Amino acid sequence: MTLTKPIFRKKCLDMMKRSSLFNKRYKNHLVNNKLELLLKKIKNKNILLYFPLENEVNIKRIIVKLRKKNNILLPFMQNKSFKVVPFRLPLQKKKFNIYEAGDSFKKINNIDIAIVPVVGVDGNLQRIGFGAGMYDRFFAKLKKKPYTLFIQNDLCYTRGYICDDFDVKADIYLTPKTQQYQAV
Repeated sequence: MTLTKPIFRKKCLDMMKRSSLFNKRYKNHLVNNKLELLLKKIKNKNILLYFPLENEVNIKRIIVKLRKKNNILLPFMQNKSFKVVPFRLPLQKKKFNIYEAGDSFKKINNIDIAIVPVVGVDGNLQRIGFGAGMYDRFFAKLKKKPYTLFIQNDLCYTRGYICDDFDVKADIYLTPKTQQYQAV
């Protein structure tokens, strides 16, 4: 049987759901520490983050630390994609149980770093997400590709090339078990 993106996505989602609460907390801690080391020297940058869902790496601690010296941006869903807005409280629960900052008229033209949650990654370090294609559409509209880090609580990687050309590609892939996979 040939491995396809939908089959691999289902396998990764099943693995994520089976992880115990204790394991999730421990893995969150490991990924956050690695992420913090990578981002330690960054100052005055526009950083695209996400507000975590239950099965994603909980990066709330990183958001708080980075806010002091950087412009933190969050996705704001619009139709089948999203735009980025400045991180502002209070966050509101929206579609798919995603928390978002309020809409903004501020035009953000430059993202230096993007930290993106993944369900899985293929051999070309391309993202397999939940299947809506929002990140793919958003990244396709950008004039300049940001330095992109994929993060995940469980290593769900295939050496095969199962993604489409339009799928977002990472510069670095971080999980608790890997030091980091880096694109060549």
